[in-house]
Amino acid sequence: MATSGEAAAGLTQAPAIEIRVDDLNVYYGTNHAIQDATLDVETRRVTALIGPSGCGKSTFLRALNRMHDLTPSARVSGKVEIGGVNIYSDGVDPIVMRRSVGMVFQRPNPFPISIFDNVAYGPRVNGERNKKRLSELVEDSLRRAALWEEVKDRLHESGTALSGGQQQRLCVARVLALRPSVILMDEPASALDPIATVKIEELIAELRAQYTVVIVTHSMAQAGRVSDRVAFFLNGLIVEVGDTNQIFTRPRDSRTEDYITGRFG
Repeated sequence: MATSGEAAAGLTQAPAIEIRVDDLNVYYGTNHAIQDATLDVETRRVTALIGPSGCGKSTFLRALNRMHDLTPSARVSGKVEIGGVNIYSDGVDPIVMRRSVGMVFQRPNPFPISIFDNVAYGPRVNGERNKKRLSELVEDSLRRAALWEEVKDRLHESGTALSGGQQQRLCVARVLALRPSVILMDEPASALDPIATVKIEELIAELRAQYTVVIVTHSMAQAGRVSDRVAFFLNGLIVEVGDTNQIFTRPRDSRTEDYITGRFG
């Protein structure tokens, strides 16, 4: 923390960086989907990725936990450092890496098992067998996902029996049970009704206190409500990055201004 003298002199500590992306390129066959992308993502802040459909937002997000490894035609070059480790380095196990970089998808995808087992799944796969510890993890994760009070008497019921918004928060709880440092969200509210969307946005606001969150959203209003920083994508390029208020009120690039004022997109 800066001293009063440093603050008076304008010398404040630079924000910590959780993710450093340098010269990232992603190809699908001959399609150059992400081009020379460079971005620093600050620790325990919400960074929103915005831009028109097909601009590369989701492709970029998936590169942050090596999901393109699962696509035969995909090829990635460049550097993605998370917690100081280049996740594309030889010797980095993507399965192990994804324990600290959780992913929440556009449509809720709970497993067709009980609510309890949905949340306990990850810890069990990673070797946790202690029933008391599993129960504590499940309760804590559901509380962090703002779902505990709604399901605490229904833990034996199937996760697929919940409403859409509850299913999405269950998926968040499933991620939180692995104790990640980073949470990636790919349009987590796009398939939800307005009331469920509000709950997801409130949850994101709470998560920023303990996690670094990167969210893809088509809604500029949502980006304005939930994010601290915004990166604007266009045709596979990161056009502009800045604090949310600056991007929406004083964009530096004319293409950013054209997009946020509705001239295209």
